[in-house]
Amino acid sequence: MRKKILLLCALVCLLFAGCSKEQPAEADGTLVYYLSSTETKVEAHSVVLSGTGEEEMLEELLQWLSTNPDKLEYKAPLSYGFSILDKSCSDGKAVLNVSAEYLSLPPLKEVLIRAAIVRTLCQMDFITYVSITVEGEQLFDGMGEPIGLMSADQFIDNDGNAINAYEQVRIKLYFADATGENLISGFRDKYYLSNTSVERLVVEELIAGPSGQVDYLFPTINPSTKIINVMTKDGVCYVNLSEDFLTVVGNVPTKVSVYSIVNSLVELNSVNKVQILVNGEVPASFSNTVFERNLDIVTTIDR
Repeated sequence: MRKKILLLCALVCLLFAGCSKEQPAEADGTLVYYLSSTETKVEAHSVVLSGTGEEEMLEELLQWLSTNPDKLEYKAPLSYGFSILDKSCSDGKAVLNVSAEYLSLPPLKEVLIRAAIVRTLCQMDFITYVSITVEGEQLFDGMGEPIGLMSADQFIDNDGNAINAYEQVRIKLYFADATGENLISGFRDKYYLSNTSVERLVVEELIAGPSGQVDYLFPTINPSTKIINVMTKDGVCYVNLSEDFLTVVGNVPTKVSVYSIVNSLVELNSVNKVQILVNGEVPASFSNTVFERNLDIVTTIDR
């Protein structure tokens, strides 16, 4: 279900470490992301845009992304031998159509360039998603999957120790339907450092809720819920959450919240059963201490 894309040296950890520690954004500044000269990380630098209109600001950001900074240890993501043939921006979506040379980029470099472009452009309040096409054709990732609209949160940072593995995964998540009594499944593609377990990633994505692009899926978990720990042993995934988990969201009962987590985690090859804890203890209101997949509350919707 998942596949190593390439060994990337602390990509996302260093991406955001550079932003928050070395180059803090000015109050009126915008962050532009560059690749390091070793092409193993992305780092942000603060700039001030002079344009005021959307088209002017987009053009100015692309100019920054094309121009190597004064510091020789950084390289502009749009200075790697390909060119932007045309661009458009409407309804919160920026589309960059690039030349065929883009396809010759090594996978490591291509992911870094994509992360730098998306993180930079999505700071604008008029850009929520970025799409890259090559000579007008669909772009595909290292897993052979089409790369569509990309948002800034698609490139996850992680607080753990940096290791050299960066992965792409497709996870199956279960969210609520409009009634709150049933679950509907949906897929989500993510990039993440492999020192974050995919089990934790699943729980994080459930707490984050469904994409705003999908109007038939609804949150199942209180967004204030904090993850204390997620650990899998002998096929059982132990999920320890804060007490906010017991405060229902919308019209979704706790039972549906529980099976949203259980059904999503059991989709992973490493998980057969799930135990959910709240502050380290099994809530007295739970009917079971360990839960298995429940497809009786899973439904579909005609679309």
